Amino acid sequence: MSERRLDGVALRDWAHACVGDLIAHTDEINALNVFPVADSDTGTNMLFTMRSAVSRVDTTDQRGIVAVAGALATGALRGARGNSGVILSQILRAFSDVLADEGVSEIDAGMFGAVLRRAVGLVVAAMGGAPVAGTIVSVLQAAADAAEDSAESSLPEISLTEAVAAAADAAATALDRTPEQLPVLAEAGVVDAGGRGLLVLLDALCATVGGRRSARPVYEPSTPAGSACTHLQSAPAFEVMYVLAQCEPGRVGELRSRLLALGDSVVIAAVSEVGYSVHVHADDAGAAVEAALDIGTPSQIQISALTAGPTGVAPSSWGRRRAVLAVVDGEGAARLFADEGAAVLRPAPPGHHPRVSAQQLLRAVVDTGAASVLVLPNGFVAAEELVAGCTAAIGWGVDVVPVPTRSMVQGLAALAVHDATRQAVDDGYTMAAAAGATRFGSVRAADQEALTWAGPCRVGDGLGIFGDEVLVVRHDVVAAGRGLIDLLLGVGGELVTVLLGADVDDQVAALLTEHVERHHLGTEVITYATGHAGDALIIGVE
Repeated sequence: MSERRLDGVALRDWAHACVGDLIAHTDEINALNVFPVADSDTGTNMLFTMRSAVSRVDTTDQRGIVAVAGALATGALRGARGNSGVILSQILRAFSDVLADEGVSEIDAGMFGAVLRRAVGLVVAAMGGAPVAGTIVSVLQAAADAAEDSAESSLPEISLTEAVAAAADAAATALDRTPEQLPVLAEAGVVDAGGRGLLVLLDALCATVGGRRSARPVYEPSTPAGSACTHLQSAPAFEVMYVLAQCEPGRVGELRSRLLALGDSVVIAAVSEVGYSVHVHADDAGAAVEAALDIGTPSQIQISALTAGPTGVAPSSWGRRRAVLAVVDGEGAARLFADEGAAVLRPAPPGHHPRVSAQQLLRAVVDTGAASVLVLPNGFVAAEELVAGCTAAIGWGVDVVPVPTRSMVQGLAALAVHDATRQAVDDGYTMAAAAGATRFGSVRAADQEALTWAGPCRVGDGLGIFGDEVLVVRHDVVAAGRGLIDLLLGVGGELVTVLLGADVDDQVAALLTEHVERHHLGTEVITYATGHAGDALIIGVE
C-alpha cells in the first residue's frame, strides 16, 4: 500500500475529507449524545466547527503545512460550536503548535504522536485540568498513547500510515470502553458521542495518507428510544459561548471558578491573537456572560437552549406563548408599559440615557419566558445591537419580531393594538402600522445659544424638535410644547399623547391639555409622568 506524505496539500485534503465524513455520520453521532446533556448536537457542532476551519484554509493560497495548519486552527477556534467544537478546535490547534515549533514541511510518525500528545494537553487545560473518564478525552488519550508507542517501537522505520492506523484502532477500542467508564453512557446504552466524532477524524486521516477505509460499525443506542436517563433532570437550561478578548492569563482561573459556580461543562481555550474561547452550560445565561465583564471583553456571544433544564423547559416548550418586551426610560414609563402587559427592559440607572446592548436585550428576551417575543426598542437600541440580540434569540428557537418603534409614544401606540391571539407576524405588522401612523417630536430646554431652522435660540428657551431638526423656538418649555403640538396636528390627528420627563411639573400637563381643548376641538389628550431623562417632553399624535 503506497503512503502519501502528510504535507500542506494532504492536510488540507484531510480537512475536506473530515467535513464529508462528518456529514455522513452527523445523525449517528447526534443520536449518541447524552453527556454532558442530551441535546443531540455533538455531530452537528463538530461538523460546523470543521467547516469553519476548512472555510478559513480555503481563503489562503499557501500550500505549506505550517500555514495550512495555522489556518485550520484559527478557523476552528473562531467558529467553534458547542463543547465538542471547542475540543475539536484544540486538536487542530495542536497541529499548528507542534509544526510551528518544528518548522518542517511534513508530518512523520513521531511528529504525529507529538501532535496527539499536545492535543491531550490542550484539551485537558481547556477543561480546567479535570477531564471526565469515558469522554472524548479518554479516546484521544488512547490514540496518543498508541501513536507514540508505534513511533517508539523497535521497528527501524515505522510509517506514518501505520502510526495513524494504530491511533485509530486504539481510539475505536477506547470508544467501546466508554460506557464502562461513564455510567450515564451505560444507562443510555451508547458510546461517547465526542469520541465517535474523533474516530471519524482519525479514520479520515487513515484514508488520506494510506488509502485505508476502516469498516466501523454503526454505533446505535441500545436503550429503546424515549427511555429516560436520570442525569437529565439536573441539566442546565442554556449553553453559553463567547470569545473573551483583553483577558490577562492570570485571571482565567478566576473566570473558570465563577462559571463553575453558575453551571458545568466549562471549557476555556486560548485563541491565538484573540483571547479565549469560553463555553459553559448554565441556567442563568446572562450571568454567565456578566461573569467575564470585569475580566475582559466578550464578543461573538452565542446562547442556545439545551434540550431540557431543571425547569423542564425545552426550546419549543416555553412558559408562555407570547410576550411584548418594551425598552423604556423612567420609573413612570416602566409602570405604564408594565400595566399595559409588557415586559420591561430598563437597563440604565435613573438620570442616564439608556444604551442597550445586544447582551442585555437577549437576556431580557429570555427572561420573558415566552416562545414568541415582540420587541419595542422605542429608540433606545442601536440598529446593530437590535439585530444582534434578536438574531441570537432566534438562533435557539425564540420567535422574535422587532417592531420599528422610534419613541415611547410609538411604543404605546403599538402596544394598544397588540393581540396575542393573532399569529406573531400579523400581530407585529399591526403594531408596526400603528407605530408608523404616530407622528412624534420632543421638547427640551436650550443649554446654549445657537442658530436653528426656526431661528436663533438663547439659553433656557424651549426647543420643539421634529425628526432631527429644531422647528419650534419659544421662550420656555410650555410654549414650545404648544407650538410643537400645533405643528404635529397641522395635518390632522385625533389623539395627543404627552410624556413628561424627570423634574417636569405636573402643571405643564394641565397647560398643554388646556391648549389642545381650546384650539383643537374634538382632539383627545392623554398625559403621563414617565420621568424619562433628556427631553422635557415627548409628544405623539395619532
